[in-house]
Amino acid sequence: MNLLPMVVTGGAIGGGVALLVGELLRPQPALAAALERTAPHSLALSEPELDRSEAWGRWLLARLGRLPAVRIPTKNLALLGQSPGQFLLKKTALAALGLLCPVLVTIPWIAAGISLPFYVPTIVGLAVAGLLFIVPDLAVRDQATRAREEFAHALSAYLDLVALKRAADAGPAEALEKAAQVGRGWPFLYLQGALRRARLEKIPPWQALTDLAHSYDLPVLDDVADIMRGSATDGAAVYKALRARTSALNTELLAAQAAEANAASEKMTAPGALLAVLVMLLMAFPAVIRMLTV
Repeated sequence: MNLLPMVVTGGAIGGGVALLVGELLRPQPALAAALERTAPHSLALSEPELDRSEAWGRWLLARLGRLPAVRIPTKNLALLGQSPGQFLLKKTALAALGLLCPVLVTIPWIAAGISLPFYVPTIVGLAVAGLLFIVPDLAVRDQATRAREEFAHALSAYLDLVALKRAADAGPAEALEKAAQVGRGWPFLYLQGALRRARLEKIPPWQALTDLAHSYDLPVLDDVADIMRGSATDGAAVYKALRARTSALNTELLAAQAAEANAASEKMTAPGALLAVLVMLLMAFPAVIRMLTV
């Protein structure tokens, strides 16, 4: 028996499964790309040489990026530190794998002498390719949602720090920068990069926070920027506003976590009921067999 078709088929399916698992895992947002985008253009170094995957991704983006069926989640990719070219390359590679998988699966059947109509692999391949083409979109959306939740948790602590600095008679820009320097997580690094850019470009720090919120779709950060705009004239009112926004944000996060926990509990109801039914069937199986054989 020729084992080469089976080996090729198994390798292709295994590679596709590995690629899917890698897409669905939750990576940490890439900090280097985000900090480069927040750096001023006057201080930017020469663009490094692109690797092969990025070059192919930009080539595909230039040719397929304008198609109506190809939608690039720019803000989500920017938040995760992924380039649109590499994202489109993953989508194209998964779609090509979906087209090839049914063809490769039918090779052992053909080797065994079983013939299939030519339209069966074609239809199945197109369906699988369409499903795999949208897998990166779903993965990026889920990863971006979780990254925004993590950023909101970090921003709650950041608001407390800014309020304390402001209560200690620190200036608006000083309070924002010193509070951002306390943290070491990726949300604080994003804030540090935006405030550093504001200082170098001589723009108000709340304007830099507004730009950061619009670039990454972070509405909670936009609220902070709106509050700090009035901090130069009324420090006490700003302190109360920051504390109130922190309390409201904590309430929102707790409500979201409670809703997520309730949804997870509801998802466990069906498997628990199915397990109970299976146990009942196993317990009743000997009695039913005895009744049928008597």
